[in-house]
Amino acid sequence: MTGPFKTDVLISGTGAFAGRIALDIAATAPDPVNVVIAGRNRDRLDWLRTAGNARASMFSRPATFSTMEVDLLQEGAAERMILETRPKIAVQAASVQTSSVISDTGNAWTALVAEGGLSATAIFQALLTSRVGKAIREHSPKSALINCCFPDVVNAMIQALGHNVLCGTGNVAILSNVFAGARGADASERLRVLAHYQNLAAWRLPRKQRKGVRPPRVFLDDREVPDVFETFSEVKLTAEPAIEVSGASGVTLICAYAAGRPWTGHVPGPGGLPGGYPVRLEAGKLHLDLPEGLAREEAISWNHAFEAENGLVLDGQRAHFTGRLKEAFERVGFAHAGGFEIGRLEEVYRNLALLRDALSRQPA
Repeated sequence: MTGPFKTDVLISGTGAFAGRIALDIAATAPDPVNVVIAGRNRDRLDWLRTAGNARASMFSRPATFSTMEVDLLQEGAAERMILETRPKIAVQAASVQTSSVISDTGNAWTALVAEGGLSATAIFQALLTSRVGKAIREHSPKSALINCCFPDVVNAMIQALGHNVLCGTGNVAILSNVFAGARGADASERLRVLAHYQNLAAWRLPRKQRKGVRPPRVFLDDREVPDVFETFSEVKLTAEPAIEVSGASGVTLICAYAAGRPWTGHVPGPGGLPGGYPVRLEAGKLHLDLPEGLAREEAISWNHAFEAENGLVLDGQRAHFTGRLKEAFERVGFAHAGGFEIGRLEEVYRNLALLRDALSRQPA
């Protein structure tokens, strides 16, 4: 390919989420794409390379897979990864907090996350992406960055650190795709969804328990659906991370970006915005693609309200915990429960990691 890029797509991480992305690219890539998978688990890397190339051959797709062993927790590792690959698009899926915290139980840390919400893990989710973002800014500024780690909240943190982020994957795209799937492939009206990650919880509940919570906003063409829970009452998400949909949801965007094609769909955290939106990709840039009558400011404010009520919000260069999460952190004596300067992310991470380790040894 032309330009400074050595790699079309770099996927950092070897967990289930990263594996779903890589193996679905292998089965669906419409254009030639060179994928490098980077991570610290050598056996897992070997398998993803082998399985990716096998699936590309199986489905007659023009995708090739190679690997790079790297531990992003080590000093200078992110810089080395970016310098050696110089990707057209980096898909960052490595995290120091596994997604299983959504469904795990039995210790005081998982209990705190269940009580205060997933923003309790935002610092963990932001750590490695901030390092990759910094490496891109300094060594390969034409590379785009997709952050797969809690993007509804983390992408704003990455932008506040001065690193550009294209968007995330999953969350709003889980709901938009399961709603579209429920309507069927022959549905004629265009479906657009405005959703924050906090909207997902209701769809993990039985249908009769979904009343009394805020639903996502759903539009068919430019008409807003008045009762989302009733309209999509048969939709039910698994209690575990919905990787079969969330990991796959970014694949068409990744392939389109790598090939320089336009694309429309849904993503969380575009350009660091809170929550998730319908978007369109044009000439390598993402733009909000809202239904007629829904202003950009209204859409952003609607998404922002979730974390303002309970979670983590940014005020310039300072991060604040809110609601039940702030109360939970104060109760366990977290030194930064009152907030922190975003530039101190690495220090705050170390303090929170010590707290998490201690709470993980305590019963719920």
